[in-house]
Amino acid sequence: MKKDNHRFGEVKLSKEDVRHIYARVSGIYDLWSFLTESKAVGRAVQIANIKNGETILEVAVGTGYLFQRIVSINRSGKNFGIDLSPEMLRNAKKRLASKRIHNYDLKVADAYSLPYPDKTFDLIMNSYMFDLLPEEDFPSVLNEFRRVLKPGGTTVITSMTHGRKWYSRFWGWLLHKAPTILGGCRPISLEEDIDKAGFINIHIEYISQFTFPSLIVYAEKPAVAA
Repeated sequence: MKKDNHRFGEVKLSKEDVRHIYARVSGIYDLWSFLTESKAVGRAVQIANIKNGETILEVAVGTGYLFQRIVSINRSGKNFGIDLSPEMLRNAKKRLASKRIHNYDLKVADAYSLPYPDKTFDLIMNSYMFDLLPEEDFPSVLNEFRRVLKPGGTTVITSMTHGRKWYSRFWGWLLHKAPTILGGCRPISLEEDIDKAGFINIHIEYISQFTFPSLIVYAEKPAVAA
């Protein structure tokens, strides 16, 4: 698997930077997500093939757009979500309350050190977080995902990626010219890192919505330790 993480305007963001950025955009993020990310997130739910009764974690819940769908499907299961931004989680809780959904636990926490025991989850979902992280941190975060997954568990990760059509490459050009315009995110590829982290049965899908390019990665933790 060939890695192609060209550094289009990569911005080194601290965790505090990320908190401040998403505190500012928490009120308008749903509109951005609806216009550019909702198609990929919907497809990620299909690929995840959630089964009612599972134990599921979403890392980087944001305003709860995906988490609401997870909890609605997994009504008899256990649903956990974390985010660095208290403002984002506040919006997520409002969204869930409006739907009268209560079978979940949300908390402020860090993807680098997930506050859960080993082998806890059947499924981990994550959307548009890795494209904010420094590339050198991908392995440690993926190792955390693998640690808390049960043997045979799955992860589905969605991120901004490199455009395959000329019009989608506009985003790479834009971020090269103005690296902070999208809060520090940039096009990435994850296939090689996921493979090196010990995941198997890796499946990749590319989706474009209003020219914005996204990559969905499905991967499994081996059922038997290597």
